[in-house]
Amino acid sequence: MTDVTIYLTRWCPFCTRAIALLDSKQVEYTAIDVDSDPALRQEMMQRSNRRSVPQIFIGQTHVGGCDDLFALEQQGQLDALLAG
Repeated sequence: MTDVTIYLTRWCPFCTRAIALLDSKQVEYTAIDVDSDPALRQEMMQRSNRRSVPQIFIGQTHVGGCDDLFALEQQGQLDALLAG
């Protein structure tokens, strides 16, 4: 399975929804809380060119945010991306 990284904040409902989808698929992921360290938020912004959370990466592919993750699931493309 491909490495998954999610940049998030603890209070973000969209982050919670994205994590719930990944958990339902039993996906292991690295969660990076950007609230705790401004340098991590800067890293997220450099990688994604976006300021909002969550920002989700599957391998080197920038998926986007929560809505983008759910769109991939609805289109039947998420499992293939996760499988690598």
